[in-house]
Amino acid sequence: MSEIIGMVGMSHSPFATLLPPAGPGQPGGRFLADARRVAAAVAALAPDALVVIGPDHFHANFYDAMPPFILGVEQADGFGDFGSKAGPLPVASALAWSIRDALADDGFDLTLSYALTVDHGIAQSYDMVRGTADLPLVPLVVNTAAPPLPGMPRCVQLGRSLGAAIRGSGYAGRVLLVASGGLSHWLPSNDPRDPLLAADRREAVIRGRKDTRAFAAAREPRVLAMAGNPDAPVNAEWDRWFLKQLGTADLAPVTDLGDEGLEQRAGSGGHEIRTWLIGLAAAGRPLVWTSYEPVPEWITGMGIGTTFEVS
Repeated sequence: MSEIIGMVGMSHSPFATLLPPAGPGQPGGRFLADARRVAAAVAALAPDALVVIGPDHFHANFYDAMPPFILGVEQADGFGDFGSKAGPLPVASALAWSIRDALADDGFDLTLSYALTVDHGIAQSYDMVRGTADLPLVPLVVNTAAPPLPGMPRCVQLGRSLGAAIRGSGYAGRVLLVASGGLSHWLPSNDPRDPLLAADRREAVIRGRKDTRAFAAAREPRVLAMAGNPDAPVNAEWDRWFLKQLGTADLAPVTDLGDEGLEQRAGSGGHEIRTWLIGLAAAGRPLVWTSYEPVPEWITGMGIGTTFEVS
């Protein structure tokens, strides 16, 4: 049987790799310093495998077929967007299959992939947490990009089943959970039903799979152009409230918000908290808040710098 030895939750952002802060006193510097501290703590814990829960940002998944959850079971490759890790990632296949089978028995029909592509939503946090260790991972991709989204209560249910699946696995090893997702931040719409969505953007989110590299190459300069926007909003008050809920392991006030209430308070990018909900429910214990830095997403790209570990 496996043992869940802890959980780390942290933000990810294009600018963490493309435009990192020049020093610890710059916006985002405290977050990256804390990420290094967490990597050292993870090394001391000596996990045998990581289960990394994160989103995709229209680099592998599009509206030609948009699954709510995808589990990688054999091969995973980093897309390499925004300077994140490109190429093969080691997959803990035996653990992944054990998780898949247990979740299926528990009523979760996840999409599975023998050849999963992941973008910075998984690859960046995986790299930050593992440090220099060549740790195998089980990648779980959650649709947080645009509706229809998996419901937050369903994500909590999945997390509880995921925790039970890991603990009951025939994989004998020490497993660390990693939840990769930003807190409050506001992003442009990706919803094909939105009448204000530009025609070229609508075409890209539906049919971008036809040429993912060309789509990404056209998109990255537009993202970089957003850097330095002093008016980019975050809701630090809401973020701290959410972190408090994680610290008490009381998720009902969060899930009770519903998608509309969440988006009003945390923006469209706030839907990424689904990864945190899954991770916390899987861990089954309150989390210790170790760092929070309210840095607007498009000033330094650090989003909301937050890091947690299981107490």
